[in-house]
Amino acid sequence: MSAEKSPVPNLEQYQTKFNLKEILYWLQRFQSILGLIVVVILASILCVRNGENLFLDPINLANIVRSVSENGIIAIGMTLVILIGGIDLSVGAILGLTATAAADLMMNKDLGMVFTLIIVLLMGALIGWLNGLVVTKLSIQSFIVTLATMSIARGIARFWSGGIGVPITYGEEANLAPSAFSTFAERVYGVPVPAIIFILLAIIFFTVLKFTRFGRYVYAIGGNETAGHLSGLKVDRIKILVFVICGLLSAFAGIIHAAQLSQGSPNDGNGYELNAIAAVAIGGTSLMGGIGTIFGTIVGVLILGVLDNMLGLLNVNSNLQMVVKGTIIIVAVVLQKANSNK
Repeated sequence: MSAEKSPVPNLEQYQTKFNLKEILYWLQRFQSILGLIVVVILASILCVRNGENLFLDPINLANIVRSVSENGIIAIGMTLVILIGGIDLSVGAILGLTATAAADLMMNKDLGMVFTLIIVLLMGALIGWLNGLVVTKLSIQSFIVTLATMSIARGIARFWSGGIGVPITYGEEANLAPSAFSTFAERVYGVPVPAIIFILLAIIFFTVLKFTRFGRYVYAIGGNETAGHLSGLKVDRIKILVFVICGLLSAFAGIIHAAQLSQGSPNDGNGYELNAIAAVAIGGTSLMGGIGTIFGTIVGVLILGVLDNMLGLLNVNSNLQMVVKGTIIIVAVVLQKANSNK
């Protein structure tokens, strides 16, 4: 009696399935980088006028890097807040307040650059400390707390300046801003100083999150706050420090903003909180906390910057630009949810 031959498995079929799963895995893992590549390619193709590629012009590329620097600095702080499972809606108002304060202290109070920078940075840190304190000690959701401090900071800025912008004029005489303050708006070997600051801060906080105990604690709290408490982590202290850092970076962005526009206005920074959240979400940071990187945030910031620049070069209506941004945020969050369910 002859033994029946077992069917030969279709190895090619299994190999195809394996490759498909592997491809989908890598596509999901690097979706933000792929998104940046797609946007850059689209901008390079579409932004051609009279045979000249407006997008790839070196001056235009430098302007993109300069323009995203403020949002990038804020987004770094927002990344930390979102990693612990929070949100900070006050960052744009902090920028407006600190930009106004910086202009007024130098122009009308003759305080000088060093003392102005110290006071302005302390203002941002103080608001961040208040956010963290109320969130942790009163157990109120960060969305509500920072919504309130957003209104408070914006109101203080308008009261401070009488609701109008404070122009900055440089000089060494009294009631003029020191010429050194304009450094924040200059370029070094063609590279905008704000971009250099953004890159340095990104490297610093990438290192902090990747290689320090504080960074591990941030991820641990965002992943499971209850487990963090049970593990003996000083959860409240870490969360407060994260909000302080976010406020401090927002104030730093306010200083750069004032220098670039040569004025400080209480209306500055309107909507910046949404741009920062969008950059963090597009960069792959989970809005639920515990998952994300500074590198992803940088990519998200660049995607928004290239997109804004491309739509501007194509003369797309600014209202439609907001629609495009909102759509991208929804897509990014949907992709995050799809990945988390796998």
